[in-house]
Amino acid sequence: MRNFTKMRLAQFDYHLPEELIAQFPPENRGGSRMLVMDRTSGGCEIRSFSCIADYLEEGDCVVINNTKVINARIFGRKNGDGAKVEILFLRRVDDRSWTCFLKPGKRMRVGTRIKVSTPDGKELWVIIVERTDDGIFTVASEDVSIAEIQELAGHVPLPPYIRRDDLRSDAKRYQTVFAKEEGAVAAPTAGLHFTDEIFAEFAARGASVAELTLHVGPGTFLPVSCDRIEDHAMHSEFFLLPREAEEKINRTKMNGKKILAVGTTTVRVLETCANEDGTVRAGTGDTSIFLYPPYRPKVPDMLLTNFHLPKSTLLMLVSTFSSLDNVMNAYSLAIDSKMKFFSYGDCMLLK
Repeated sequence: MRNFTKMRLAQFDYHLPEELIAQFPPENRGGSRMLVMDRTSGGCEIRSFSCIADYLEEGDCVVINNTKVINARIFGRKNGDGAKVEILFLRRVDDRSWTCFLKPGKRMRVGTRIKVSTPDGKELWVIIVERTDDGIFTVASEDVSIAEIQELAGHVPLPPYIRRDDLRSDAKRYQTVFAKEEGAVAAPTAGLHFTDEIFAEFAARGASVAELTLHVGPGTFLPVSCDRIEDHAMHSEFFLLPREAEEKINRTKMNGKKILAVGTTTVRVLETCANEDGTVRAGTGDTSIFLYPPYRPKVPDMLLTNFHLPKSTLLMLVSTFSSLDNVMNAYSLAIDSKMKFFSYGDCMLLK
């Protein structure tokens, strides 16, 4: 068995053939394959995601992240030399000011103006008003709200391993059917598989659905660079666990039923708000919780998740639901079975 007490980054590494990285969503939403792994034994089988309701009983609760992806990627030109600039908006400061990443960012200075051209020929300007040591900028719009710039000239912020420009179809497919609360710059990808029909099946089985919010940030793609994983500085993200979700989750726990967390982002909120007995308390704020073995989740009993990048904090979180050996063996099976990986890929159910 791998040593959980002194875990090293290399233990979370694996080789993934490039052709298994999904570049497009499946033809039909909900049409993915699902690797089902028993958390205790490590036994696996591959089924269709459409069978997800088979693993729920009356009184169980499915917890989803209702964040909504914004058109966070903007392309502009630097005033003066006309150099191309990519803006990835991160977080709202006020209507006309947002924090962001700029690419290239090394030579960007406070006071630099960037022109954004809209498809209908409008020219909008933003100006850099602040730069931090960790490479985050604040830009202010000179014309309209940042939200309007995103609406007029924004692109779907597809992750870097999807090696293509965004298409019109991505505006719908890189968004869950239950997305409500705007603020994410990456999709909660386990939720991309769900359809209205699947939720109808949950209701028919007597399983409830609880909604929370975590605005997924770009930090979800940041690599872990330190050898000892506990030395990694985790990114922070906004969350909200409403009172209604607290009541549904705690009632499920009190009745001895199961909680299915849809995605790692949902787990992060549940464990941020967890009591020692596995119940939760409603709350809101920022969370930088970092979950890795030998931690064991207090709230969720099952996890639905996509397959994650090697050496990533997301893979480390998934490993808290079972042994690392079981998880890595399941990944090997998924690769051997030519399952698709990452945001638009297939999924895994740990039960």
